[in-house]
Amino acid sequence: MQPLLSGAEHTAAPEERSVVDPEGATVLSYHRANSTIRHMTRDQYVFRDAVLYPFKGVWILSIHLSIRKHHDTTGTPGRTGAVMLPWRWMLPLTLLLLCVPSSLSSILPAASSYEFTAYRMQQYHLGQQKHGCSGAIVVAEARSADEPVLTRRCVVMKVSDFTTEKYLEAQRQSAAAIFILFPRNASALPPDVVQSFMVSESEVLQRETLIPVYVVPEDDQLLCMYEEVKRAAASQASSILVRVLRSMVTAMGFQILVGTNSAAKPNTDAALVTLEGVLPGAGVDPPTVVISAHYDSYGLAPWLSHGADSNASGVTLLLELVRLFQKLYSNSRTRPPYNLMFSLTGGGKYNFWGTKKWIEENMDHSESSLLHDNVAFVLCLDTLANGDELYMHVSRPPRPDSPFSSFIQHLEEVKFPWVSLEMVHKKINLVESTVSWEHERYGLRRIPGFTLSHLEDPRSELRGSILDTMSQVDFRKLKRNGVLVAESLARFMYNLSDKGSPREVQVFKGHMDLQDSRLSSLMSLLTSVPRASQLDGEPPQADPEITFFDQMNQPVMIVKPAAFDLFLGGCIAAYLGIVYYAIQNFDFLYTQLKSVVKSKRA
Repeated sequence: MQPLLSGAEHTAAPEERSVVDPEGATVLSYHRANSTIRHMTRDQYVFRDAVLYPFKGVWILSIHLSIRKHHDTTGTPGRTGAVMLPWRWMLPLTLLLLCVPSSLSSILPAASSYEFTAYRMQQYHLGQQKHGCSGAIVVAEARSADEPVLTRRCVVMKVSDFTTEKYLEAQRQSAAAIFILFPRNASALPPDVVQSFMVSESEVLQRETLIPVYVVPEDDQLLCMYEEVKRAAASQASSILVRVLRSMVTAMGFQILVGTNSAAKPNTDAALVTLEGVLPGAGVDPPTVVISAHYDSYGLAPWLSHGADSNASGVTLLLELVRLFQKLYSNSRTRPPYNLMFSLTGGGKYNFWGTKKWIEENMDHSESSLLHDNVAFVLCLDTLANGDELYMHVSRPPRPDSPFSSFIQHLEEVKFPWVSLEMVHKKINLVESTVSWEHERYGLRRIPGFTLSHLEDPRSELRGSILDTMSQVDFRKLKRNGVLVAESLARFMYNLSDKGSPREVQVFKGHMDLQDSRLSSLMSLLTSVPRASQLDGEPPQADPEITFFDQMNQPVMIVKPAAFDLFLGGCIAAYLGIVYYAIQNFDFLYTQLKSVVKSKRA
């Protein structure tokens, strides 16, 4: 009895303390005043509650009992008992109290709901043509693109999964929505995946669809959801009923709720801003050279379109040309006999709408504009941050004795031997409602010009993609192209052909050189925010040619199905019932466990 008494006296005890004896399923009552011990059987006490705690190398189960008086069935509360359990007997109870909740938490995800932001696909009307998705409301269960049945389901896929075929298949089956998970680090994607996605993205943007399409930046919760729906799709051997029941039990069904109650509406607050500046040349009424670039970006989702190569590269080179030539124009002795006009236009991805409006304002509403007469040529900068080929896109070949032709000759002289320079002639089709390059807007007003780009095809997928990020930029080639444009323009305006070769006479060098740090800073600044035209909020401006729509970014909630709550509640109730039964019948369970152990040893 000594271990029993030492365990009972570890704190200041009341006058009488009761200790359960597991061996005999009785209670030993120890009275401190007279140091007497008496036995009680199960019909002499009532169980109240129990607390488990460690003490001196053993676990103590403190039990609150009530002593029955004769035929009293309720008992008088207040007595406290304790069971001293050796370490070897705590394993079953520990497994019961800890392992059951742990197993439930491993089976069931911790979060039954999760909120994030999704970015809707482009939606705009260009004349009579409709582009993008017109749907915005989503209430559907998430499924993988590998599922055979996608009707009224939200198809979840990664960038590597997205293809035109899967997109059209989801449309054919009347899927409720398409969610594309955008990677955290797009530069880590393999080149073949980037190329495949850009091609599919370009094809999808040419069509109109009623299905809501959203692009969502990846995070841990969304990747977990993606893996779960992929695993569910992989179990094709099971019947549909079994898969549905398993989905309910294991909580692999996700309902995606987009927080909007109305359809997308036309955005009347979108206006395109054009920035212009002029460096006046020497002499009376000198001819004008126009340098232009569009600054907006384009992609599957406007909020994720940063447009590094197309066309932050063109804007960066234009701003560097402003800095370099401003130094030459600031001195009257080095001022060339040409006006140098710079133009940054919006809406370049929407039929160069901003360029069209700017030309109309200068030629139809302003009599003092430099565009009215004596324009030497217009140079449009577009996608110049890559490639060893440069293409001069023209609407009509230049006349041999024109300033336009002279500039092209200087460009041929300045270019490096490993750089290919080629002229691409494409006539303007007046029947078509859209133009391919920015210089065509000037060509429609009989202003000579051309677009310089490393792209040959105006329909190239590189001109509008959410994967057009800084990883697509080669700063060495960007600087090289900037040097070619700056040197050829200076040689043209100062007529340096007779002064020596480009190697002998170099205008921009030393402190006048294009600086790598400035190019990098400008590109980082321009690509740090999306520059889609829909996101520019200005005073209302109505125009029948182009219409944007709102709700480009939406809060989205992922919730578990209702069956998951019922299943989880049942698991919790069953666990609590097992624990309650174990405590109520602990002496019986202890005896049974002991007999089982003895029988195995025997």
